[in-house]
Amino acid sequence: MRNTAKITAAVLAAGTLTLGLTACGPDGDSASSDTDGPLVVAASPTPHADILNFVKQHLAKKAGLDLEVKEFTDYITPNTATEAGDVDANYFQNQPYLDDFNKKRGTHIVPVVTVHLEPLGLYSHKVKKADALKSGAIVAVPNDTVNEARALKLLADNGLITLKDGVGTEATVQDIAKNPKNLTFKEVEAAQTPRSLDDVDAAVVNGNYAISSGLNPAEHALVLESAKNNPYGNFLAVKKGNEKDPRVKKLAELLTSPEVKKFIEDKYQGSVIASF
Repeated sequence: MRNTAKITAAVLAAGTLTLGLTACGPDGDSASSDTDGPLVVAASPTPHADILNFVKQHLAKKAGLDLEVKEFTDYITPNTATEAGDVDANYFQNQPYLDDFNKKRGTHIVPVVTVHLEPLGLYSHKVKKADALKSGAIVAVPNDTVNEARALKLLADNGLITLKDGVGTEATVQDIAKNPKNLTFKEVEAAQTPRSLDDVDAAVVNGNYAISSGLNPAEHALVLESAKNNPYGNFLAVKKGNEKDPRVKKLAELLTSPEVKKFIEDKYQGSVIASF
């Protein structure tokens, strides 16, 4: 049985405010400076929590690290909980997403060490090749700023659309310059993209949500994001000022160990790629 606490976004949204009020002092900094207790890390279930649980079960005790893993199914609460001091760190996101999150929400989360890449992919229950999508096909894409831009770039790199020159990590469907198949885009929450596959012709799905829904990116994706020069590596992150917490430094070392690299390679077979 996995010793992992599963917390829904709804419950935590209510709890974060209460806990945040008690965790912060008059200057807004976390009042907890205890580095002797367990290191509590928020993570997406797959593959992040799986990797952390491997560390917990096989490496942490020997290294003298007391690790507690809490699972979150959304991309917002892990950062707000880290900012509030409800958890000590998180492991679920990439740099463009974090930059956008910090800018829009006024948080102060910083990366510690990059661990892996989850290639974004285009999936379908109706066609077996991307070029088989018919004119007017409906394609679901994540609705958050960074992942929508990433999804559109994936489609552009594979010739399904053309984006306007100069658009980067904030591209939206309004930045599509050419759409030869007249694709219609349905913007949905990233976590819902796998579930949308029965209602749309295709969907661009983040790697962790693909894996957790039974999709194998290396086998099932119509097109898959390249790992070469990819800025979307997922990392361990903390609130600024906590980077030197000895527990955090110890976990960073374990997450980039040969044992973890082998675990990623053996378990995910190319669907998740170690970035170290």
